Amino acid sequence: MDKVQFSASNFNYNSPGYSTDSLKQSIVYKLMFIVGKHPDVATKHDWLNATLFAVRDRIVERQLNSTQAQIDQESRQVYYLSMEFLMGRTLSNVLISLDIYNETAEALKNIGLDIDDIINEEDDAGLGNGGLGRLAACFLDSLTTLGLPGRGYGIRYDYGMFTQKIVDGKQVEVPDNWLEDGNAWEFKRHNLRYKIHFGGRIQHEGDEVKWLDTEHILACAYDQLIPGYDINFTNTLRLWSAQTSKEINLGKFNEGDYLEAVAEKNSSENVSRVLYPNDSTDSGKELRLRQEYFLVSATIQDILRRHLKLHKSLANLHEKVAIHLNDTHPVLAIAELIRILVDENKMTFKAAWEMTKQIFSYTNHTLMSEALETWPVDTLGRILPRHLQIIFDINAVFLDSVKERFPNDLDLLRRVSIIDEVQGRRVRMAWLAVIASHKINGVSALHSELMKEDIFADFAKIYPERFCNMTNGITPRRWIALANPSLTEILDTRIKGNWRKDLSLLKQLNSIKSDKTLHEQLAKSKLENKKRLAQYISEELNIVVNPNSLFDVQIKRIHEYKRQLLNVLHVITQYNKIIANPDADIVPRVIIFAGKAASSYYVAKHIIHLINDVAQVINNDSRVHKKLKVVFIPNYSVSLAQMIIPAADLSEQISLAGTEASGTGNMKFALNGALTIGTLDGANVEMLENVGEDNIFIFGNTAEQVIKLRQKGYNPREFYENNTKLRQVLNQIADGTFSPNEPHRYRDLFDNLVNFGDYYQLLADYQSYVDTQSKVDLHFKNQDNWQESVVANIANMGYFSSDRTIEEYAKTIWKIDPVKL
Repeated sequence: MDKVQFSASNFNYNSPGYSTDSLKQSIVYKLMFIVGKHPDVATKHDWLNATLFAVRDRIVERQLNSTQAQIDQESRQVYYLSMEFLMGRTLSNVLISLDIYNETAEALKNIGLDIDDIINEEDDAGLGNGGLGRLAACFLDSLTTLGLPGRGYGIRYDYGMFTQKIVDGKQVEVPDNWLEDGNAWEFKRHNLRYKIHFGGRIQHEGDEVKWLDTEHILACAYDQLIPGYDINFTNTLRLWSAQTSKEINLGKFNEGDYLEAVAEKNSSENVSRVLYPNDSTDSGKELRLRQEYFLVSATIQDILRRHLKLHKSLANLHEKVAIHLNDTHPVLAIAELIRILVDENKMTFKAAWEMTKQIFSYTNHTLMSEALETWPVDTLGRILPRHLQIIFDINAVFLDSVKERFPNDLDLLRRVSIIDEVQGRRVRMAWLAVIASHKINGVSALHSELMKEDIFADFAKIYPERFCNMTNGITPRRWIALANPSLTEILDTRIKGNWRKDLSLLKQLNSIKSDKTLHEQLAKSKLENKKRLAQYISEELNIVVNPNSLFDVQIKRIHEYKRQLLNVLHVITQYNKIIANPDADIVPRVIIFAGKAASSYYVAKHIIHLINDVAQVINNDSRVHKKLKVVFIPNYSVSLAQMIIPAADLSEQISLAGTEASGTGNMKFALNGALTIGTLDGANVEMLENVGEDNIFIFGNTAEQVIKLRQKGYNPREFYENNTKLRQVLNQIADGTFSPNEPHRYRDLFDNLVNFGDYYQLLADYQSYVDTQSKVDLHFKNQDNWQESVVANIANMGYFSSDRTIEEYAKTIWKIDPVKL
């Protein structure tokens, strides 16, 4: 890189300030005395770390004041447990929160650096995979911006899920070493270590139970500060890293057996090595169970340590502590809390159980029973014998209470038992969460209703007061202010008040939705974003796309229920349509896919291969290249989402109705001026209510119709036989049109759709989807009408702010109040 403009002789370090000069001085000081580099030889990554250290200094005072205020006020706290926190890049988000983006950019410019280069040097933290982690990140941002006392707890994975590469059209997984250059934003808490026990045996001594002869590892704490926007307040994300209690077997080492000398260390530290290890093997499943317990044991020990330090007694634990379980992964926290209260603090089981039910709450994220986590009794008993015993005790107390209330319904007892005897004696973790939580929430209005009617119907009968809805939301700070500067500028000139803190202010746009100047501004902003994405696609993938085309985008985890394959069916339909009538007036489209498939999920990886094979044929066919392009962007991440979402014209939210709990990508797209094509699934239902039916494209069967069709005996072959265009598309997939070197490559996908049931009912929704896509084209041709719909989407998405969601959680579930600052 070029030599930076700096002279050590005129450098003076002052206390942290927010001016350009103060920031410049701090950055250079950190580079020399913390990073340990001279400016003339520093790399971009050195400058990134120096900038992060400088900005972090400006947060620490807030953090200390926030902590003191919570101590003084004895605030009730929420502790948010999640296996994923998909935070994205830290620096840019913090600069937005502190409102020093421009000052930092100028400071770096004065040193001879470009802020975009420095921001892009930062890796996305490999702490999550999909919507679960992105939601958790939004929630922490809102929790802090609202001044609410809370803390996130997760695992500091050495490697993210994986870096996705596409080789010969196929997904290839390589390690995501996001910590390769360290993480300047975190604080390692050397004094915070907790023992995490596994295995061993149970010994009864009178009324006491002892868990003996265990192996153990250590959980070490790393803190990341979460600043709020426009508020002198921070919260903390505490992440746990596994360390062995025995660094090296010196005897083995001295004997020359070097691998065996560190074998225990390597085995112990595997627990926090990788996000979601491949669980298609028994060893992979066991590692995942160990990961989950590692997270909750360290967290519960830490929560109790903090509580006792402040309050000296556990008697008021339920009054000062709220613990929230983000999905089923952290549910073992319930058994761990009871174990520590009973075994280590001599509380009776009855008292511990009553307290536990007042402390825990649980968010369910799926309607698919196969996605609800269960563990074999034998596996749980071998790895966590004491916890299995506690779960049996909970189940006994619970079933006794059900028996009292419903004495004549013996089958109900079997259905609600935590232990599933039918499926080979398995512990149903979602059942445990529902039984032990005082509140259980879904994440969209439809999901919450279906949750009570379907997977938790029995529990809704037993505990109707426990179930509620908390529709998901997203933070406008990252997903507009940071991701879409040109739209941000428009909103700042058109909206009175600070929409970054009150997204409902966007409704002001409704009064000017027909303003032609506003339309022109929005169209110009969208084109800028599309050009930026087109440049990335050209440079990274060597595919040239026309920014004036309609950008049709589906970016999310690759899964059969999300129906990327239905999108592919439409892509091929469009291709055939252009080939059949080259002179037809067709709206040019760039169809963009991105997302990872789980490494053991064969069908999802097969779909990625098909998408790339279809793209290869279409993108190299001169007959269609001006009207249709298909792009698969590898290694989808938060940072890529921040580039792709603002460039989208059309947002694909096409899961089978009744399968998507909520979705948050749908909200991000609409907020950035994309129109949605989607089923009545998840939060799409509420989006329709807010933006109006003229401004969203809804197709396909409803959740009720899906169920009825399945009950009636769904026969996909009827759709195949009776629809000429559909039959042509499916035959092309089956006969090797898109895989000429291996004609039968996708015969299994064809069979899954036509002959083996089409479980996610793609063929049933195909014609409705294709017809609705034609309506999209017609609407896009009339740009005045299209831009009016864009305004309607932006203006009416205020409800989907994560600030609103967190306010509802705070009042209804957690019972926490803002800290007085």
